[in-house]
Amino acid sequence: MGQDILEITINSVKLILIFLMMVQAVPILVWLERRGSAFIQNRFGPNRVGPLGLVQLLADAVKFLTKEDFAPDKAVRSLFYAAPVFALIPATLAYAAIPMSTPISIAAFEAFGSTWGPYLFRVQGYEIGVGIVFILGVSSLAAYTILMAGWGSGSKFSLLGALRASAQVISYELALGLSIVGVIMMYGTFNLSEMIQAQQGPFQFSAFGYTIASTVDWIPNWGIFYQPIGFILFFAAAFAESNRLPFDLAEGEAELVAGFHTEYGGFKMLMFFIGEYGHMMIAAGLATTFFFGGYGIPGITAQELQQVIVGWGYADQTANILNAVLHFLMYNVKFAIFLWIFIHVRWTLPRFRYDQLMDLGWKTMLPWALANTILTAIVIYVVAA
Repeated sequence: MGQDILEITINSVKLILIFLMMVQAVPILVWLERRGSAFIQNRFGPNRVGPLGLVQLLADAVKFLTKEDFAPDKAVRSLFYAAPVFALIPATLAYAAIPMSTPISIAAFEAFGSTWGPYLFRVQGYEIGVGIVFILGVSSLAAYTILMAGWGSGSKFSLLGALRASAQVISYELALGLSIVGVIMMYGTFNLSEMIQAQQGPFQFSAFGYTIASTVDWIPNWGIFYQPIGFILFFAAAFAESNRLPFDLAEGEAELVAGFHTEYGGFKMLMFFIGEYGHMMIAAGLATTFFFGGYGIPGITAQELQQVIVGWGYADQTANILNAVLHFLMYNVKFAIFLWIFIHVRWTLPRFRYDQLMDLGWKTMLPWALANTILTAIVIYVVAA
């Protein structure tokens, strides 16, 4: 957490801020989804409470928080009440490990009769050397919360939704994991920050002692140019992992009432909403990190931008902070584009039949992910040789 009380305090506050940022993004995404779906379907959407219906978010929050708390008679109460809490934890832990900007360095200074620093604060909750393994491992625990809700509700509709979800998650986790093996091989690391650094500047890739360079400077050095098949597979599997249409067979309102959360209402239902949107944010953040340069700004590296800001007359410390802010804004632009794609797809494509869902995962995406992994290994071997 840190080397002294100041660093520990700042890192603790940073964790809380990232959690609040994720939670507060959910009502905004709900409003955007409702207005966006209305736009797609030539409707108005929420437009009565406040300007553009924005105060509808507050009205919904009050409704969720004040609804009567109940549990079905045949429910397993320990599982029934624990499931919404555990639905929130995996998304929060995983999202905090995604880097969102360049680190902020603070030079040593004197205060209160002591020397403090130097410090290096990363714009993420915490950095783990095997970040991608941690994120995939933690986020996959969400399947257990769905099983807890389905079994704990004591409802056949909830149980069927939970069984569907467990089979779906197992099927698509294989394709999801294999789709990024090519990325890991290309960059030779599990560390997300190192992956982003490898995508800085114009199109030029260096790894395992060899370099691929382009004479065109305006093409960014993004992972999607090296792993286009991997990106398609990853993004499709991310929809299934976050239970979003056309992969929301766990909910299946047409045949299962509301699936695993049929018996939930009020604040417990809200926690499931936050968990679902949290996994959507994780998928958007990872897609940005693996395939679109993360927080990197196309055409210029972080070091070059630092020099440009210093050339504007700012001190090194101020330039470092402005550099981090600009990269944070760039990350959020890419992040927001992917979130909108999630929303747009939900209101564009119909839901799969369950047999189609399984066929797509096992007979199409898994073989393609294996083929992409083998092809990437062959290319790296041939070029490196």
